[in-house]
Amino acid sequence: MAAYILRRLLLMIPTLLGIMLVSFIVVQFAPGGPVERVIAQLTGTEVSATARVGGGSGDFGANQGTSGGSGGDVTSKYRGAQGLDPEFIKELEKQFGFDKPVHERFGLMIWNYARFDFGESYFRDVAVVDLVLEKMPVSISLGLWTTLITYLISIPLGIAKAVRDGSRFDVWTSGAIIVGYAVPGFLFAVFLIVVFAGGNYFQIFPLRGLTSENWAELPWYAQILDYFWHIALPVLSMVIGAFATTTLLTKNSFLDEIKKHYVVTARAKGLKERQVLYGHVFRNAMLIVVAGFPGAFVGAFFAGSILIETIFSLDGLGLLSFESIVNRDYPVVFATLYIFSLIGMVVTLISDLTYTWIDPRIDFETREV
Repeated sequence: MAAYILRRLLLMIPTLLGIMLVSFIVVQFAPGGPVERVIAQLTGTEVSATARVGGGSGDFGANQGTSGGSGGDVTSKYRGAQGLDPEFIKELEKQFGFDKPVHERFGLMIWNYARFDFGESYFRDVAVVDLVLEKMPVSISLGLWTTLITYLISIPLGIAKAVRDGSRFDVWTSGAIIVGYAVPGFLFAVFLIVVFAGGNYFQIFPLRGLTSENWAELPWYAQILDYFWHIALPVLSMVIGAFATTTLLTKNSFLDEIKKHYVVTARAKGLKERQVLYGHVFRNAMLIVVAGFPGAFVGAFFAGSILIETIFSLDGLGLLSFESIVNRDYPVVFATLYIFSLIGMVVTLISDLTYTWIDPRIDFETREV
């Protein structure tokens, strides 16, 4: 097992390099960039992703004077740069690191990331690590509770549907699951706000934030209640469509196992149905469900909450990544991509190792990575 873990860890290195290289190349051909954004600030044509993004390096450009020079060759590279001092443009390129060749910039980025040095945001004037840590509690809350509640609902429901396959219970729960899966999470979030957060009917839950403004002054038990009070609607919005796939996967996996010969043999020996189901079938049927855990967790943790964070004014990693891409804040874009990819691969490895805990018959040492 140690040799398998070592091979998987070593395989992460070229995988990360490939992800970062492809992303870096795509960015080179993408229109716009941090230099163009500062120029747009100077000319009054900037359109930001949100009103919260600004300051930092952008103030550098706003504080510089302009000249009526011809623009030169350096200004011709950037849209809207005509009329700006070429030396000022060169200073911008140096500030953002674009005075170096492409391969040198990529090599320096990889070297820094290997040491977990992610630099500073272009437009927020704060270290990327500090920025990510600041947004982490929101994404952890959404991802953790969404995944936990999804599995707590999906596994028992999937087992119940498998045992009652074809019954009325199976039919109407399948209908409810399909409807829940078909309704977009952000649309359900708007519905919850309208009904329960002061839209038109009830004012039961808060509309924004992860905690109340006086959270630090509350006693510990009130802090816990306040936290769950704020997180209830966002998590419910994400759970409504998340459990459908896992429920049907659990059901189909149990149905497949129930039809196998060892189940017939166990029943013939006089074992009770519960003993057969949870003593024999459960371990084998849950393997495929466990395989889907990394994707469910990482998806809910990082990608599945962008719109939910926006609707409920939750400043998390999903919203941070979206804003950084739109505003061309490349240090944040590449750092979050690197962190997300690394965490995803580690979680996938943990999931594979969980296979051996659920079913000791699986031996990764005999497999090729």
